[in-house]
Amino acid sequence: MAVIAVWQCDRDGSMFEDKKQAEEHDKYLELAANITHLIETELDGINESQSEAIGLLLAKRRDVLSRACRGKPELLLEPFDEEPKPEPISGDGKVANFAARA
Repeated sequence: MAVIAVWQCDRDGSMFEDKKQAEEHDKYLELAANITHLIETELDGINESQSEAIGLLLAKRRDVLSRACRGKPELLLEPFDEEPKPEPISGDGKVANFAARA
């Protein structure tokens, strides 16, 4: 029986075979949660699912958003080609589809 090291993300329980990928996923989820909290605190009339969707969108596009804030606002209008991210693995060692969460 082989032993496979996996790293589990604290925020959603996703498991990765690479520590760096797990940490990046956790940072992404933390940023999304903080953006969601900011939106819910500052904007009236927006429901929880909408604020979560906005938080995830902004966290997913954080690099483009950062460059836009530094003087390239036109970047936000370009089509977004999301880089394929490694999918988390499930407890049985198979790749799990967590696309609905992120």
